[in-house]
Formats: sequence, C-alpha cells, structure tokens
Amino acid sequence: MGVPEIEEARVLLIFGYNGADSHPIVARRILRARQKGAKIICVDPRVTETARISDIHMQLKGGSNMALVNAMAHVIIEEGLCDEEFIARHTTGYEELKTFVERYTPEYGEEISHVPADTIREAARLYAKGEPSMILYGMGVCQFSQAVDVVKGLANLALMTGNFGKPGCGIGPVRGQNNVQGACDMGALPNSYPGYQNVTIPEVREKFEKAWGVPLSDHVGIPMTHVPDRVLKEKDPMKQIHAYYVFGEDPAQSDPDLAEVREALEKVDFLIVQDIFMNRTATYADVILPATSWGEHEGVFTCCDRGFQRFRKFIEPEGDVKDDWEIISLISTAMGYPMHYENTEEIWNEMIDLCPSYTGATYEKLEKYGGVQWPCRSKDMEDKGTPYLHKDGNFANPDGKGKFFCADWRPPKELENDEYPMVLSTVREVGHYSSRTMTGNCRTLRSLEDEPGWAQMNVEDCRELGVEEGELVKVLSKRGYCITRCMPTERVPKGSVFMTYQWWIGACNKLTTAHLDPVSNTPEYKYCACKVKKIEDQKWAEKHVREEYAEIRSKMGIQAAKEGYAL
Repeated sequence: MGVPEIEEARVLLIFGYNGADSHPIVARRILRARQKGAKIICVDPRVTETARISDIHMQLKGGSNMALVNAMAHVIIEEGLCDEEFIARHTTGYEELKTFVERYTPEYGEEISHVPADTIREAARLYAKGEPSMILYGMGVCQFSQAVDVVKGLANLALMTGNFGKPGCGIGPVRGQNNVQGACDMGALPNSYPGYQNVTIPEVREKFEKAWGVPLSDHVGIPMTHVPDRVLKEKDPMKQIHAYYVFGEDPAQSDPDLAEVREALEKVDFLIVQDIFMNRTATYADVILPATSWGEHEGVFTCCDRGFQRFRKFIEPEGDVKDDWEIISLISTAMGYPMHYENTEEIWNEMIDLCPSYTGATYEKLEKYGGVQWPCRSKDMEDKGTPYLHKDGNFANPDGKGKFFCADWRPPKELENDEYPMVLSTVREVGHYSSRTMTGNCRTLRSLEDEPGWAQMNVEDCRELGVEEGELVKVLSKRGYCITRCMPTERVPKGSVFMTYQWWIGACNKLTTAHLDPVSNTPEYKYCACKVKKIEDQKWAEKHVREEYAEIRSKMGIQAAKEGYAL
C-alpha cells in the first residue's frame, strides 16, 4: 500500500496509531478518506483525535492487542466472512489458524481486552465487508513485548479477507521516526546488509566482501537495546562493549530504564556522539562530531510505503560541520580502510548495484518521477517500482503464498500491583518531536510548551490523589521517578498514566522497562507498573524543576538565562 491510497480505502482499521499526533500529513489522508465515505475503526486505550472521528472505537486495555486481534479473526471465520477463493489460491496454514482461534470468542476477547463482545463483532464485520479495507498500525502495536506476533495477527486479518495486492488495502506500518524505513533499507540492522540481505548467507557475504575489498563477519550483531547489558553485565571479554558510536540517536533520553542506560554511557570506555545539536547522550561523550542538518545536505529518504525520495541541499552549512557520510568516510580512512566518495550519488549507485531490489531506483528515475517504490529491479526508465508489494496475491515465500500465523495472547512483562497500581504508557504529541534534540532548540515551540511536560490521568484518579491540573506530581516505578505536571482528562481510562518521552525533567523513560519483544528487540514502552504521588510543597517543586532544567541546559551548552524559558 502507498500513503496516497489511504484515501481509496472503504474501511480503515487504525490500530495503536494516532496520526494527528504522530504524522499530521498522514492524518490528512485519513480525514480525506472519511470525507469520501470511508468507515474508521480505531483501536486505542485513549480517546484520541482518531477515536473521535471513528465509527467504532475499541477502547481496549493496554497489553491486550493479541487477544483482540484473535477475537476479530474468530468472528470473521465463524460468520463466513472470509475470502475463500483468495485463501485457497494464495495462502497456507488457514485450517490451523481456524482451529487455533476457536477459543478466542468475542466474549473471551472481552475478558482480556475489556472491549464489549458486541463491539468486537461489529468491528470484525465492518472490516471484513470493506471493499477494500486497509490496516494502519503504529507504536501502540510495535512497542510491546508481543509486538511481532500482533503484526502477524493483523496480517492474518488481511489475508483471510483478501485485502492484499490491490489498491486501497493491505497493512501499513506507520513508522515512529523520520526515515526509520530508510535506515533499515540501508542495512542499519544487526542481521543484514543493505537491501535486507542476511549476513549469515555465504553468497551474500561474498558479494559484499568483493565489492568492499575486506573480509566480513558471518555473525549477527546485537541490537541497540542490548548495549547496556554488554557494557555493565557481560563477563566474556570478547562480547563486552568498550566503545560506542552514536549518531542521529539519543539513548540517554529515548531508551527504556534510563538509569541503566545512563550508567552504561558513563562506564563505557569511549563514547562518540555525532549529531546536529547537543542532546542528553552528548553530555556523556568523550568526542562530539557536529554534523549538518536537514536542508544543509542532500540524500535519499524512504517513506513508510517503501518509496525512495531524493532531497536536496537548501543552504550551505556554517561552522565546523560536515555531512554524516563525509565524517564516516574520514574516520574509516583514518582507521585504515580508505573510503572515498565525491557525493551522495556515488554512495547511492554503489548501494543499488549491490541490492537487486533497489537496482532500478537510479537518481535519474527519482528525478523524473519524484519517487520510486522498491522493489525496482530494472534500470529501464519505464519501471517505476512496485506500488503493491504482494500484487495479485504473490508473496515473497518460496511457494509464493502468504502464511497464516498462530500466537496466543501473552500479558505484558510487568503488571500493576499493590505498590504500583497504575499503568504507564508513553505516547506522542504534536508540539515537540522525538527527544527534543531539534524542537528543544526552538524558542517558539518552547514558549508554547516547555518542561517538565504532562502526565495524562483520568479525572477520577486525580480527584482521589487530590491533585489539580498543572500541579507538579511525582511519577514512580521500580526503576526510578520523574516530576511532571498533572493533566486530568476524561480521554484516558482510570488507572492509566500517559506521558510523552521527550521531556528532560519529566523523563518518563526513567520509569519504563527494558523488557523486549523476542524477535524485534523493541522495548515495551507501552506498559509498565507505576504510581503517582502528590507533591505537597509546590513552591519547592517549581524551584526544583527550574534549577534542574537550568543545570541540564548548562551541561548542553544552552544559555538558559539569556534565552529565557517557560515553565
């Protein structure tokens, strides 16, 4: 599916995703689809902007995604709403799934998800009867310890209803960060070279060895979320991490269990940070390499729909900064491996020549068409790429068929208890982006919203705690605490706390767990046990926040006193 095709869908199943906060441009597509008559099913524990315009809002309990997806599959099968012809011609494993989901009745799904059984039936019918129906999912699916299972479960729904390989349907991951898709495409993964070519396959490895002129390891690397353990706990000297090179990332703010992450950053022998502005991670760095920002360099992004898009330099950079690729090339050369490129097109041409799925995505085509969706295997100018990844029901498996997948629901790793009776989930917001490396340096955005952020809580919970809107509160988990402001709202369920992770004082990742999905190694940012405490001395709390904020900004080289800041 492509992003523009959102407008062609007749039914949109939007699962764990609120475009209004995360991707306003995509949100416009959703609104246009609705204006054209599309029905919207929203699955979210909060009453988000998406939920407010939806026809059906399944306000599930956090951590129950898999149970709800299986219950929807049960209804579609039980009521004969499957596309039997598509299943027979293009899939395998349907009979196993059919048996597997028998016990996931809507009533059983209701026990776990808290979504009424009749609502589950209504949503499943609406999705199955949509012609066509599209699924969009976001971090509300991906940031759980059962993330990959749920994505495959959503794919089950699309397979059983024939919603693949044609306009206005399919299943779309709406990525959490800028150019995540592009980073993965370029091989910024521990198990693959560019083009998703596995490092363990000998002929693949030999191809890259020949192109790069060096021997390459056949071992899968480690994901970023394993770094703290490799610094702090690993006993095997061959597996310990002694040097850490971070660019375009801020683990000291965005990773879970920040106390452990920050301890690892302090104890690692050598830390390099390469970025466009100072950030929390850079305050631990031994070496800081200033890089150009967007608008000061050129290159290629990949959209979430696999579309390569070229972007161009707008202004010349000032000061002692270089492009990321140039910095990497200079360091590589200094370390003994000469790496010389004249421009980004040379790098791009090397990559597409090594990646069969990208071979046809030349700069010439990107210029002519404005974008090319991979796979694009021919340099023939008429080949514009592949809008539908599974066109005509042909899948990238040896038998060409899509495979149904069975997985039981598993609860989150850390559940609420007597000491920590509430559930914390991290969310996004429009005003500031990511870990505020960029937006925290914008006076206008800071004047609209500044430290220490907000904790969204149900009005009844706030009343029981005796806290009012704007008051500073302390939010705690087993791993630590942070101070933030109370935001009473009817839009969140009782017993829940929702916080955005970019605030430096209200850093909710001090609270989150490092429990990971076993396949993707993504942390469970969306569920951990917490509690909220009222701060009696608000005058002291306000002073504490101001002083801590000033100290952080001072460490980052930001002159708070001269610029002024709002609290």
